[in-house]
Amino acid sequence: MGQEFIGRGLAFPLRVDPTGGLALVSGDRELEEAIRIVLATAPGERPHRPEFGCRIHDFVFAPADDATAGLVAHEVRAALRRWEPRVVVEEVLVAPDMDRPSLLWIDVRYSVRHTNDPRNLVFPFYVIPDERDVPQPAGVLVALEA
Repeated sequence: MGQEFIGRGLAFPLRVDPTGGLALVSGDRELEEAIRIVLATAPGERPHRPEFGCRIHDFVFAPADDATAGLVAHEVRAALRRWEPRVVVEEVLVAPDMDRPSLLWIDVRYSVRHTNDPRNLVFPFYVIPDERDVPQPAGVLVALEA
């Protein structure tokens, strides 16, 4: 019954299978790809479903700090609650990457609604860093106004 509840869907990103048809996925892979589609789609991107997606894209120009991380976590929870009814979001952890100032790691911890099977998915989200955060080549002087 669990696999029937999850169903089958198109692979993301779209690709062909060995027979030349569109690749399909099912089970856990179907849920992971459905979550990735929700998170990777900005509202307004789909002409016939303009509300579909996640508002994390509103933070592309925000600093990769704790405040942005909290807002991103909120938007991920709201989007998955609305667009992916097959899962229960248990927790969303967002943390900046220490080595890359333009990267936030989004760790979605969820369970499959029908089976209570716990899962997690890590999704990278890139912001456009402030010039002060970008490492400069050696020997180049950059003047920044505070």
